[in-house]
Amino acid sequence: MKVIVVMPAYNAESTLEKTFRDIPAGSVDEVILTDDESKDHTVEIAKRLGITVLQHEKNLGYGGNQKTCYDEAMRHGADIIVMLHPDYQYDPRIIPFAVGFIQTGICDVVLGSRIRTRKETLENGMPIYKYLSNRFLTIVENIVLGQNSGDFHTGFRVYHRKVLETIAYHKNSNDFVFDTEFLAQVVWHGFRLGDIPIPTRYFAEASSINFYRSLEYGLLTLSVMGKFLLQRMGLCRFPIFEKKMT
Repeated sequence: MKVIVVMPAYNAESTLEKTFRDIPAGSVDEVILTDDESKDHTVEIAKRLGITVLQHEKNLGYGGNQKTCYDEAMRHGADIIVMLHPDYQYDPRIIPFAVGFIQTGICDVVLGSRIRTRKETLENGMPIYKYLSNRFLTIVENIVLGQNSGDFHTGFRVYHRKVLETIAYHKNSNDFVFDTEFLAQVVWHGFRLGDIPIPTRYFAEASSINFYRSLEYGLLTLSVMGKFLLQRMGLCRFPIFEKKMT
């Protein structure tokens, strides 16, 4: 099975090389970076490292960048797609283990959970307000979606190709709530979701949204859960839950 890592990048010059070099040798077939109009040397560093690079002519946002990542991975024949932030926040050494759950047919989607214990998560630098909001939102999402995930808001995700062939991810937001919409779609279409613990780092260069953007993201996440419930009860229909047109 062809494994491709996709990196949605924006101003990642200080962390990209460390992230790339921590990917275990022989665990992936290709790395694709989509640059969302960075203002630094992200593209130059990626090309020097031999990474396949696509550049947006204008900034499309975090969700818009992921859409490009997945489209390109599919065009390159990926059977398994690993979404890895190039900001060195998530430990790439976990890749072969996460991929294994999909290769063996146990899961269709694997998430890297940052929440193994409260002590470890906070000691690794997750701000307390983010920890509390993560716990609240993840509990709500588990109840609504009927899952038992440890962290619905992780930036480390691995997908089987059939997931991207099925869900209409181009109907999702171009902003951060893309991730929530994506997982709601995964559950709606009956794919098997699992997670594994992943070491996570918080530091100045790691991408992060501020308190007010986090609050907006939390409200939008609850809105997605509301849409899921309304559609499941047959009261409304939302485009994001449609099957992808081929």
